[in-house]
Amino acid sequence: MARLVKRTPQEPTRYLIDGKEVWLCKCGLSKNQPYCDGSHKLTKTEEPGKLYWYDDAGKRHEVPDSFGGIRTF
Repeated sequence: MARLVKRTPQEPTRYLIDGKEVWLCKCGLSKNQPYCDGSHKLTKTEEPGKLYWYDDAGKRHEVPDSFGGIRTF
């Protein structure tokens, strides 16, 4: 089953595990999940109030409907 999940974070979360720094992805775009690969930088120029999706090449596409009922993370 496929799911459409709306994610709003535009930066990773830093964790310190056994003295080692680890950055976990929150934007959902990293190709190295659950770790951040810097893909969140693609989101910095998103316009507030608009909804986007990104293809495998990292190209941004605007969604014509805001899908207001989608659960947000």
